[in-house]
Amino acid sequence: MSEKHNIKLPLLPLRGLLVYPSMVLHLDVGRDKSVNALEQAMIEDNQIFLVSQKEVNIDDPSISDMYEIGTVARVKQMVKLPNGTNRVLVEGLFRATVDHIQEGETYYEADITKLEDIHEDRNEEEALMRTLLSQFEQYVKVSKKVSKETYNTVADVESPGHLADLITSHLPIKIKDKQKVLETPHVKQRLKHLIELIGNERDVLQIEQKIGQRVKKSMEKTQKEYYLREQMKAIQNELGDKDGKTGEVSELREKIQEAQMPERVLKVAEKELGRYEKVPQSSAESSVIRNYIEWLVSLPWVQETEDNLDVNHAETILDEDHYGLEKVKERVLEYLAVQQLTQSIKGPILCLVGPPGVGKTSLAKSIARAINRKFVRISLGGVRDEAEIRGHRRTYIGAMPGRIIQGMKRAETINPVFLLDEIDKMASDFRGDPSSAMLEVLDPEQNSTFSDHFIEEHYDLSNVMFVATANTMTSIPGPLLDRMEVISIAGYTEVEKLHIAKEHLLPKQIKENGLTKSKVQFKDEALLKLIRMYTREAGVRNLERQLAGVCRKAAKIIVSGQKKRVVVTEKQLEELIGRPKFRYGQAELEDQIGAATGLAYTAAGGDTLSIEVSIYPGKGNLTLTGKLGDVMKESAQAAFSYIRSRADDLKIDRDFVEKNDIHIHVPEGATPKDGPSAGITMATALVSALTGRAVKKEVGMTGEITLRGRVLPIGGLKEKSLSAHRAGLSKIIIPSDNEKDLEDIPESVREGLTFIPVKHLDEVLEQALTENGYEG
Repeated sequence: MSEKHNIKLPLLPLRGLLVYPSMVLHLDVGRDKSVNALEQAMIEDNQIFLVSQKEVNIDDPSISDMYEIGTVARVKQMVKLPNGTNRVLVEGLFRATVDHIQEGETYYEADITKLEDIHEDRNEEEALMRTLLSQFEQYVKVSKKVSKETYNTVADVESPGHLADLITSHLPIKIKDKQKVLETPHVKQRLKHLIELIGNERDVLQIEQKIGQRVKKSMEKTQKEYYLREQMKAIQNELGDKDGKTGEVSELREKIQEAQMPERVLKVAEKELGRYEKVPQSSAESSVIRNYIEWLVSLPWVQETEDNLDVNHAETILDEDHYGLEKVKERVLEYLAVQQLTQSIKGPILCLVGPPGVGKTSLAKSIARAINRKFVRISLGGVRDEAEIRGHRRTYIGAMPGRIIQGMKRAETINPVFLLDEIDKMASDFRGDPSSAMLEVLDPEQNSTFSDHFIEEHYDLSNVMFVATANTMTSIPGPLLDRMEVISIAGYTEVEKLHIAKEHLLPKQIKENGLTKSKVQFKDEALLKLIRMYTREAGVRNLERQLAGVCRKAAKIIVSGQKKRVVVTEKQLEELIGRPKFRYGQAELEDQIGAATGLAYTAAGGDTLSIEVSIYPGKGNLTLTGKLGDVMKESAQAAFSYIRSRADDLKIDRDFVEKNDIHIHVPEGATPKDGPSAGITMATALVSALTGRAVKKEVGMTGEITLRGRVLPIGGLKEKSLSAHRAGLSKIIIPSDNEKDLEDIPESVREGLTFIPVKHLDEVLEQALTENGYEG
């Protein structure tokens, strides 16, 4: 029972500290009110009321910041320290509860009532006391914070209430838990509460011990760094912490769920994640597994862009970006039209074949823009390793997926326009044949289950619109070529180049060089001269370079203050960028004996080829020069044999071989040349040299010759016609079997050329040679 004594004592608030009855300890007192309360206690009977603050960080506590039950203590000693604080030795006397606190000017004063310990069943208290001692003994065994000497001191206490207070004062528990013990006058309840507290503390210590043992086992395998990681891992497991590797695993698991993978891939990803969770983070395998999972979650599995199937819109964009190229545009519009009707067609695989600079790569970008798809490009030039296409197996150090999977990751959708640039430049060596690996990528029947060595799981490429580019078909393997729809882009006529320069290249270069249309102006005749006499190409890349050069010169003139506006005329062109680099056209200026103009097809487009024959006294030797390939040499031999067999009909001396040597030369000897289509040109030049009949200057020709004089069809007629048109020829002799190809030639070229189809060399000679030798 509590007993009222109407005690009035100075009050001292304690921070982070609590004093029990019969407890002696030192206090450091520095706050003014606390020091004043101590001095008042020393004046009276050395008694002071100690009560704990609810919050430690409050410097000037109010009445509401203090607990209502504290301890009356006797001040036994007070010493002033050099730092200004007072060190006080106090002894707890008894519990007391606050009736009223009066806040004076210099200190707090409290009216208090003494709280006596309440005893009920002495036997039960004795039993609880023994249990408490037993629990405390076990706690001391696992705890490093309480010594065995402390237990020996406590074990000698006979009063159950005093025992509870003494043990609580030695426990490393929170102040609010210690306060609860202080506020419990019933001894039995105090003992029970303390037994529960010690049990909880012992459980926490045992968990800490388990963590320590787990870490110790791991430490036997590795060094200190591994020990620290494992300790952190063990603590995270116990606390459910989301940081560290646990957090990484959770993050990867979320990514896997969000990636919307097919069921089979999802199972593989979850299995690999389980392995990653178990493998130590310092292990090399850990980074390999993580890298693999990150590739799986970063690939698009279902994400796609919605196609813009408006054919008119696509046509407008393609026309905006490119002049001409009707066949390619037509094919793209056909694809969109069919897609609009069926909604299920697989992505086409187009191969744009043509010389450099004709706009193959930029056309692929325009296709992507026209149909609202992402665009991704990979360059295959110089690729020799099969792993570049199919990826490396994960057993190799630094393994990565192939370029196809890397491109799909960059695209972020399953239906991009995927450009395979320079597909004819792939090569094979000891590391494999990448062109064979491309067969699976470009086969519409197989690419829905494309297998990359790194990813291992099937990946669907059937929604991708593949566009390949090449300069020539001859270096593309047959099986690979068979899987692609080839669209030839021959090159541009002068009229087309003029349009492209005015509508695309010139505005771009004016902008890039900081000019405006008002500051620089090009006359049409200047552009035409630039096309004819400063460039010789099938495309427009060099033309763009020349335009850039003119714009730079114009910028310098304007900046230096010489002129405010530059008008580029035909005459001024030479002043700005120098004298012409090429003679306009390749046609001969006069009819020539022993010289004929052939038409060739190269990787850079069509070109004219002058073939010269010289005859001089000798023993019948045939000499071929001009870096000719085997096929071209054989064509010369075939033409020579045919002429010998028809010497009488051609009015040539039958014995010309025995008396003369013949030299056939193709100029530009540094450039390799090969192909059968120069057969009729060589034969015409030979007949001209042997008969003295001149070859007409305006005639070009192409066709393969047989030993019987038949003219066989050739390839690349469109490119050859463009080169003839550029060279200023007016007639082209072609094999009659090539008449079907004439519709591919632009109308502007057909109008400027006369095509003469022939079946036999006699027809060629009739059209190409003059009647009576040189006509001037």
